[in-house]
Amino acid sequence: MPHTYPLALHLAGKSVVAVGGGAASVRRIRSLSGAGAAVTVIAPSIDDSLRRPARDGEIAWLPRPYRHGDLDGAWLVHTATGNPDVDAAVAAEADAARTWCINASDAVTSAAWTPAVAQAGDVSVAVNAGGDPRRAATLRDGIQAALDSGDLPMRRFRRRGPGTVALVGGGPGDPGLITARGRRLLAEADVVVADRLGPRTLLDGLAAEVIDVGKRPGRHPVPQAEINDILVSRAEAGRRVVRLKGGDPYVLGRGGEEQAHCRSHGIDVEVVPGVTSAVSVPAAAGIPVTHRGVARGFTVVTGHDELVTAPTGGDHTLVLLMGVATLSRSARSLLDAGRPPATPVAVVEDGFGPDQRVTIGTLTDIAGKADRIGVRPPAVIVVGDVVRLSPFADQLETHHETEALL
Repeated sequence: MPHTYPLALHLAGKSVVAVGGGAASVRRIRSLSGAGAAVTVIAPSIDDSLRRPARDGEIAWLPRPYRHGDLDGAWLVHTATGNPDVDAAVAAEADAARTWCINASDAVTSAAWTPAVAQAGDVSVAVNAGGDPRRAATLRDGIQAALDSGDLPMRRFRRRGPGTVALVGGGPGDPGLITARGRRLLAEADVVVADRLGPRTLLDGLAAEVIDVGKRPGRHPVPQAEINDILVSRAEAGRRVVRLKGGDPYVLGRGGEEQAHCRSHGIDVEVVPGVTSAVSVPAAAGIPVTHRGVARGFTVVTGHDELVTAPTGGDHTLVLLMGVATLSRSARSLLDAGRPPATPVAVVEDGFGPDQRVTIGTLTDIAGKADRIGVRPPAVIVVGDVVRLSPFADQLETHHETEALL
């Protein structure tokens, strides 16, 4: 293959001629039309998929064979008739008129090539693999996957237009549990405003400015009002801001407050849901929050809330977030509200993290067990019969056996 010079063309409104309307031309014709080109297809017949665009005027179709002079005024030509002699004649006429021509019949001598293209938003990556289209497509697919997953840096350095804010749910902390959309927004971000419980390892190597606003129990170094102002000020400066939050931004995460504050200042906000720790962290301990024949629903509250209104039936699971410090009080409130003393309770620390630990007891003893072994946040507390489904539920059985012996 000869040396080539990669080039992107702005074809909006430009005349492009496609000779041949069979299956080999369909994708190219659609791409050219999608780029805004005025496409004329010259072919006795066309693929069925091109008939509607031709009928609706999206492309022009001349239902006849190619004739000399058909390329007059064309900026670009694509020929794929399936007849090498016809394609060679088209290419020769285009060359004489100093018009670039893609000759599908003869990639080696073609004046131009169509690369395999990976697309992500306003980013296009074109791959030319020395005339081997399958190799180019394979490389393109790998690049596309990396673009979609956010593994490639996509931050803009020439900013255009106003700034934006994206509220991204990062899941319980494992970098594999953030959505593909969330990963991609991180790769594009100018500024990341990060919580403590989000997937922090994804921040390593980012070109973005990272602002740590992580909160710990009893320690909020950056008040919520200041976080809101950071989001607005950076966006007003034309930055693409990602607010990386643990779990889901709308599940006890104050995402609604941040969204309202940004919108009140005219900032465009995108919300990317996340895997909430209320469901995923119990799952890490083998606990489904609902299970046929065991629990038909679940309620999520914080440990700071009053629990007297929570459903008390055995077929309803209660999930407490941010409840380690108030575990003893919560257990007492649930007992007073009518939950049986033998109701199983699980405390799952550092779900999906390197220090994950599961402690299981009952409403009568879980606070004491947690205190003795030094349970620390972050932790999710699950109350209800679904706890017995956990592979760690043998802690509960051992406890009952010990009680019986005493």
